[in-house]
Amino acid sequence: MPKFTYSALDAKGHETQGEIEADTQSVALTKIREKGLFPTQVTDTASKPAKRKATGAGGGLMKMQLRMPTFLIRVKTKQLMVWTRQLATLINAGLPLLRGLRVLVKQEKNAALKRTVSEMAESIESGSTFAEALSQHPRIFNKLFVNMVKAGEVGGVLDVVLLRLAEFMEKAQRIKSKVISAMVYPIVVLFMAGGILTFLMIFIVPKFQDIFADLLEGEQLPGLTQMVLAVSKTMTARLPYVIGGIVALVVLAKLLARARWGRLALDRIKLRMPIFGTLVRKTAIARFTRTLGTLMTSGVPVLQALNIVRDTVSNEVISKAVSLIHDSVKEGENMTRPIEACGVFPPMVVSMVEVGEETGGLPEMLMKVADSYDDDVDNTVVGLTSIIEPILIIFLAIIVGTIVIALFMPLISIIGKLS
Repeated sequence: MPKFTYSALDAKGHETQGEIEADTQSVALTKIREKGLFPTQVTDTASKPAKRKATGAGGGLMKMQLRMPTFLIRVKTKQLMVWTRQLATLINAGLPLLRGLRVLVKQEKNAALKRTVSEMAESIESGSTFAEALSQHPRIFNKLFVNMVKAGEVGGVLDVVLLRLAEFMEKAQRIKSKVISAMVYPIVVLFMAGGILTFLMIFIVPKFQDIFADLLEGEQLPGLTQMVLAVSKTMTARLPYVIGGIVALVVLAKLLARARWGRLALDRIKLRMPIFGTLVRKTAIARFTRTLGTLMTSGVPVLQALNIVRDTVSNEVISKAVSLIHDSVKEGENMTRPIEACGVFPPMVVSMVEVGEETGGLPEMLMKVADSYDDDVDNTVVGLTSIIEPILIIFLAIIVGTIVIALFMPLISIIGKLS
């Protein structure tokens, strides 16, 4: 009777490995589940020698020689989404996985993705699972992608999982595009306004200072004019220091982002920003609920799903909250109490999670929360766009108006003397 080696998670989320005899892989899966375990990988021992041969010293060296340099690997989310949907369609149509990959290699235009898919096909042909082949390319396929594929392989629903992944990436990309589009307009306007004001203060205002000194013959200038001239003099004399200070702040922010405590501090600032804080919070919550719901719907155990979400949520405050939730669930608690205790999630999210746990439909409830927050993000983006435009116009009018008034006040006095 064939033997299968397996990796599985117990009820507390601890990983265990073992060997089991069964006629087929499906029977092996059933026997593993009967033990109260959640299988994450099941491999026929007969395929192991081929796999070791492929990943031995010679095979590994050949892989390293053929693999593209890391800095050349660039695959956009849209390209990966299209590829994932195409692979799901081919598998659903009855094509074997290896043949489906070969078909996609022939028609792929992105050089990095084409090379990666070709390498994955070689790995699978040598005995690796699809998830193991994906995990060899972490710059393209993140932990979320790999673990969902692993769950799909074990459960025999790989095509369904790939379609869910494609839909997940599509919705995440749409929300990201909307947030970026809302940020582009104010950033461009502020950048242009800053450039114009810098030009005025460095090149135009100093010339008026010389005119005032000649025509007013030592007469004291108005307070507003003195303030504008002082700012202009500071910017002209200390422009290199101002630029150096801005560069230093950017470098400091980059260095802080590398440390965990620095990322935590920066993410807290983002969540508490007056205008954009609400948008950042809603986007992070939508990503958390959609990722967790997608993983659980695909059959990933809740503890493993929480670990994946913690690493992919891209916000250190939410990530810390997910760690607390994971620890509480690992101790046997429900998810509702730690979600409420961490103080990050709104009461609506807490209530819907509680209802989902009570009714046994937590994954579906999480997806509904994600859809709701996606709609909120859309509405928030529209509202911010309508608010930011008049605020920027008023702000620029005040700044430019102050400079103009400050320069015209002495001119009025000079014209009065001349008349």
